[in-house]
Amino acid sequence: MEMMDKAKAWILKITELGLLLVALGIVLQMLFGANVAFLGDVVGNLIKLLNALGSNGVVGLVAIAIILYLFNRK
Repeated sequence: MEMMDKAKAWILKITELGLLLVALGIVLQMLFGANVAFLGDVVGNLIKLLNALGSNGVVGLVAIAIILYLFNRK
């Protein structure tokens, strides 16, 4: 069971790091425009993701609920 707890802790830390990198990418793109080095079009990709989720009806709502759960979990 200790191994599972360690794996969960690692996954949680990696997820938090990923969310922080997405937030950093959004801020940098807002400050410097779409041509931020090494990050690509973060805001454009996020908008595409939200449009894809929104066009899928109930499945999109479930996916958005899961994403919000991951963002709000502490």
